[in-house]
Amino acid sequence: QVQLVESGGGLVQPGGSLRLSCEASGSTISLSVMAWYRRAPANERELVAAITVGGITNYADSVKGRFTISRDSARNTVYLQTNSLKPEDTAVYYCHAERVYGYFNEYRNEYWGQGTQVTVSS
Repeated sequence: QVQLVESGGGLVQPGGSLRLSCEASGSTISLSVMAWYRRAPANERELVAAITVGGITNYADSVKGRFTISRDSARNTVYLQTNSLKPEDTAVYYCHAERVYGYFNEYRNEYWGQGTQVTVSS
């Protein structure tokens, strides 16, 4: 019902920047929260940043001050601006979206993108 497509990954040197994009599409879209996760080799998937429809954001301590998440609700797109990239930022970055609905917000759906590779290396 909802499709998420990421773009913007690539190979950069330490200290460089990338802007990741995630566009959501589908017949029914009422997304309350969108987020970025990442999975590095041999590591568990971790939450990087999240943003609500109202613009409230949350970041992992490891990226605080370097990454910025933003949302363009009119385009159903979420962005992740990554600055001062470090080798430890190397990972596959996944877009995630969530719907919470119902009178008591008792229903929940979640969707995942296919991921985009970010490699930080000299």
